[in-house]
Amino acid sequence: MASRTPLYDRHVAAGAKIVDFAGWDMPLHYGSQIDEHHQVRADGGVFDVSHMTVIDVAGADAENWLRYLLANDVARLEAPGKALYSLLLNHEGGVVDDLIVYRVAAGYRMVTNCATRNKVLNWLARNNHGFKVKVEERVNAAIMAIHGPNAIPLTCRALPEKSVAAVRELGNFGSLEVNDWLVARTGYTGEMGLEVILPGEQAGAVWDALLAAGVKPVGLGARDTLRLEAGMNLYGQDMDEKTSPLAANLSWTVSWRDQERDFIGREAVLRHKQRQQDGELPVLSGLVLETRGVLRTRQQVETDKGSGVITSGSFSPTLKQSIALARIPWGSRNCQVELRGGMAPLKIVKPGFVRFGKRIFD
Repeated sequence: MASRTPLYDRHVAAGAKIVDFAGWDMPLHYGSQIDEHHQVRADGGVFDVSHMTVIDVAGADAENWLRYLLANDVARLEAPGKALYSLLLNHEGGVVDDLIVYRVAAGYRMVTNCATRNKVLNWLARNNHGFKVKVEERVNAAIMAIHGPNAIPLTCRALPEKSVAAVRELGNFGSLEVNDWLVARTGYTGEMGLEVILPGEQAGAVWDALLAAGVKPVGLGARDTLRLEAGMNLYGQDMDEKTSPLAANLSWTVSWRDQERDFIGREAVLRHKQRQQDGELPVLSGLVLETRGVLRTRQQVETDKGSGVITSGSFSPTLKQSIALARIPWGSRNCQVELRGGMAPLKIVKPGFVRFGKRIFD
């Protein structure tokens, strides 16, 4: 039997199409994926992402352990209320998972992908020897992500009154603890928004309050097209354990500000940097189809430097044309794909197509 979030019954009551997602019964859409996509771009929508894994880390060595474990440097989180995006790398420099880590009063909180839960928990257990840390999975946590240009004021209608002023003042990748809640300015859509982590037994009442405030429910289908428009990677498609962060447009997540810091995958990534400088490492680029048709995940593309593959492709509801992320040879200037028996040209752009509802590429 698949796992279910604390909001499952509400999804069913709202008429959601329920699908299996990595062993969870999750809403794909509530009637129209396209309408839900536009709802987030134009106003405000709420996603149930309680299937994701929440892990708290505390103890005397919590910071040093995470500095060793993660490619990004948690020393940058100088006080509670800050967050950063990072990668767990293996010793070959491949991506075990991507995550957000929050600095909280008791230590740190990590939110990782649901499909990698067992792998991540096993990786943490295998790599904590010699460190005085306490690692606890918050199995009862619920997470709601509310995004859109009006998401913050709409969400504030459903939050405890004493927290509203502070929530309105949160900067990007800032967070706020309110009793046993964590409210953060993080997300996955390219829009303004908040993510709220709270006890599962309180999730239903907050969901109801959000809908009463005018926020609309949004399923995983629109979440995927929104993140693709924003140029954000999906683990298992755009990166995995065999992918270097440098080949996934994620070199910025590897911190070198402390040249003495040792972290898992460090030496491998240094080798990847040399391969990148030699033009031997592929790059993750954005592709735009300017004719009719739809780009699909795992389609092969051809460039002037050789073959590549689409890692994520779909139709963009905002742009009304097909877009993709693709891993292609370094230095490629021209690209094309086979469609309807012929070769169609593709425009190569930096990953990222839409930001705050507007086209951002030339």
